[in-house]
Amino acid sequence: MSTPLADRIRPANLDEIVGQKHLFAPGAALRNIIESGRIPNLIFYGPSGTGKTTVARIIAANTKKRLHILNGTSASLSDVKDVIGEINTIAAPNGLLLYLDEIQYFNKKQQQSLLQYIENGDITLIASTTENPYFYIYSAVLSRSTVFEFKSIAPADAVPGIERAFRLLGEENGVTYEPEDGLYDLIAEAAGGDMRKALNICELTALSAGMAASEGKVALPKSRVLEITAKSGAHYDRKGDEYYDLLSAFQKSMRGSDTDAAVHYLARILEAGDLPSAARRLMVCACEDVGLAYPMIIPIVKAAVDIAFQVGLPEARIPLADAVILVATSPKSNAAYNAVNAAMADVEKGRGGPIPRQLQNKHFDGEDAEVRGQHYLYPHDFPNHWTRQQYLPDNLKDTTYYTFGDSKTEQAAKAYWGGIKGKTL
Repeated sequence: MSTPLADRIRPANLDEIVGQKHLFAPGAALRNIIESGRIPNLIFYGPSGTGKTTVARIIAANTKKRLHILNGTSASLSDVKDVIGEINTIAAPNGLLLYLDEIQYFNKKQQQSLLQYIENGDITLIASTTENPYFYIYSAVLSRSTVFEFKSIAPADAVPGIERAFRLLGEENGVTYEPEDGLYDLIAEAAGGDMRKALNICELTALSAGMAASEGKVALPKSRVLEITAKSGAHYDRKGDEYYDLLSAFQKSMRGSDTDAAVHYLARILEAGDLPSAARRLMVCACEDVGLAYPMIIPIVKAAVDIAFQVGLPEARIPLADAVILVATSPKSNAAYNAVNAAMADVEKGRGGPIPRQLQNKHFDGEDAEVRGQHYLYPHDFPNHWTRQQYLPDNLKDTTYYTFGDSKTEQAAKAYWGGIKGKTL
């Protein structure tokens, strides 16, 4: 089997790294650290295909350290012990560099087995993860390491790497590839920030284009890329950060009243077939972010969600799009959300106390009862169906949880109750 293009074209120095200017531009912290030759324990955090493994290889080459690569999904404790066994041997005269890919899959015991050796410098650890390291990596390992975040490759940054890939493929195959205008940009967009994926698309595009038609030239139409990348652009690992980032972006776009972004993220979620997550976030947003500014949105959104589950995908996209756009364009109020959060905070702190006598369920007063009778005032017996009485427990009786929002609906309610209660609300 031939070596993948991503390995054949792997950068040999920091200047060839695609993207990551915040890490490797002249004067950037990580670049300076690498060029100093004194490498601390490092954790590289970011999506797949952003150069984490490549940088580890460059560091090993620059420091002339013996490089061991382990993957957290398949390595065992015995593999770690084999690495440790090479310490202070002729196999590693300049020290050991252990690149531990997907460290989040190492359990606590496996991670702990490295502590002594990374602390005293016998092993230089470079760990990589696609998950948030502060959630998935043992704290003792984190405290002995420096975390650097790798970001998705922007399409504009990926294009030079794609051009270089087709030059190399042309040299290997003895042809000249002639891309249709916009083909490089199309591949860069389809890769979704993953340079390895972009290079795979390049290789497949070249293979699918066939042999040279004339004079050693091979045309590369955009239609070929579209065939190859159909339905391949969705990154959707339900256990990873990207999953939660997408759902967060969906809800925040509705909250921010950006219809275009909200529909875009809805499409990405539905393309991955995750109807339940889209429906859940939509209903939460209707209650949390629109709420009392337009109370009828809650049953409307619920009805749209019910329809979506009844008809299923792909038609479910239609009622959900209606509801998403309605939420995004509706007036907003989080007053009820803030009110219940404040009440929950008091309850969690143990603030409460006995329920006022007049609100208790009617029951028999014993001979030892200090206060007889319930003394509940029935609001419907009074003008405007309201009368003043205490509802909160004694130690919270002057507490305010809900403050009227500035939406038209809430301001109308404020004016109504202000007139009846005879005070400023």
